[in-house]
Amino acid sequence: MSIESARQLLATDMAQVDTLIRERLNSDVVLINQLGGYIVNSGGKRLRPMQVLLAAGACGYRGEAHHTLAAVVEFIHTATLLHDDVVDGSQLRRGRETANQLWGNEASVLVGDFLYSRAFEMMVDVGNMQVMAIMARTTNTIAEGEVLQLLHVHDPDTSEQRYMQVIYSKTATLFEAACRLGAVVADQDAATEQALAAYGRELGTAFQLVDDALDYDGAVQETGKNIGDDLAEGKPTMPLIHAMREAGENDRQLLRSAIESGGLERIDEVMRVIESTRAITYTRALAREAAARATGHLASLPHSPYRQAMQDLADFSVQRLQ
Repeated sequence: MSIESARQLLATDMAQVDTLIRERLNSDVVLINQLGGYIVNSGGKRLRPMQVLLAAGACGYRGEAHHTLAAVVEFIHTATLLHDDVVDGSQLRRGRETANQLWGNEASVLVGDFLYSRAFEMMVDVGNMQVMAIMARTTNTIAEGEVLQLLHVHDPDTSEQRYMQVIYSKTATLFEAACRLGAVVADQDAATEQALAAYGRELGTAFQLVDDALDYDGAVQETGKNIGDDLAEGKPTMPLIHAMREAGENDRQLLRSAIESGGLERIDEVMRVIESTRAITYTRALAREAAARATGHLASLPHSPYRQAMQDLADFSVQRLQ
């Protein structure tokens, strides 16, 4: 499966969302237009706004509010990217220089703030208090996830359980919210809303785990990052956590030192330990399990091209590893 089936199904809707993004990104401050436009148009897959549209379509929605909510979700995602890159000191995203590399940290943080506030301004336009409650809770969870991850940087004792909480807070919660919004705007019952939210949560988990694996098993062309970028930033993601658990004492000390110091001076040795402990295989398996659970949550929805596209995306999420 590829993402193309969903893109074709949503072509008209996504064109409207993109138009809305361009319109609402506009500001009298030129730097906001330049920096915001650079990252919004930097080649992302638009997966999160697609979830809003697919969930709404799967629920039979035929209005226009889902376009606004899809743009809201993309603005919030973009704001988190701007802030993430500043916190991480990242120089490359999606194969291009990061905004903070080009315009500086201060501008990146402030434009991220602008995108957050513009997103909430757009939510007010929708006029649904449940939407506001969902997105207020979601952005708060994302912020908590950022702090959690910061606490785990350079910490070789980070457990799998704690790291899965980071994945949920930083990544999966926005997928979850996007799908929930599709159900809410379509005025669905609580059971359907919960099923779609659970689908989004598991899909977001699968995508993040795959990204974790690709950081040690992919190419810059696939991830937009260099091999070992997470290690260079001192982030103990799932492959390192599993390798730490399974390695012998000498190799465990090697990994501990690499996580504590960051950098890629010993990346070849780290890769050897990751391979010998089958850490990539383990991370792949977790991603596949999450994708399978995501598909299972679609069972209660009526058959439709939208439901099929959502299933295709779950399949696509893990096929990036092949």
